[in-house]
Amino acid sequence: MDTMEITKIVGGVCGSLLVFLLIQTGAESLIVAEPGHGDEEQFAYGIEAEEAGGEEAAPEAEVPFGEVFASADAAAGEGLFRACASCHKLEDGANAVGPYLYGVVGRDIAAVDGYSYSDALAGLDGAWTPEDLSAFLAAPSDYAPGTKMSYRGMRDVEDRANLIAYLQSIGG
Repeated sequence: MDTMEITKIVGGVCGSLLVFLLIQTGAESLIVAEPGHGDEEQFAYGIEAEEAGGEEAAPEAEVPFGEVFASADAAAGEGLFRACASCHKLEDGANAVGPYLYGVVGRDIAAVDGYSYSDALAGLDGAWTPEDLSAFLAAPSDYAPGTKMSYRGMRDVEDRANLIAYLQSIGG
């Protein structure tokens, strides 16, 4: 290797470091305002966040399900059913990963022939009322600990009401 090649390599490394230094300086000038303008650094784009106070805000009380269900929109529930369709079918007698949901509102809990329910659901008595379905859909594993339904839950009471109104319109 002669001195000309060594000079080219050293020049290339120094040139690359210079380019990275210029990019860093340019990026900082875009993000942070010029120093010396005020006592603190001022960001060019600020994101406002709530201050962490000593007291936490109390969670809003959930509207009773019966009131929400009275004005539920079955058409909106049809769109919400898409998430359910990966495991459930709406055709009478057509079980999939989960039991079919045709006529589920008012049907006895764990009463679908040909579907193997978990002991958690098989041990429950009664029928699927809209209120029971809402409680189950809010948190299946809390409603029936040990259920095979791995769904995390639908937190919004209006979404649950709309979905149940849709299910009620299918074979109800």
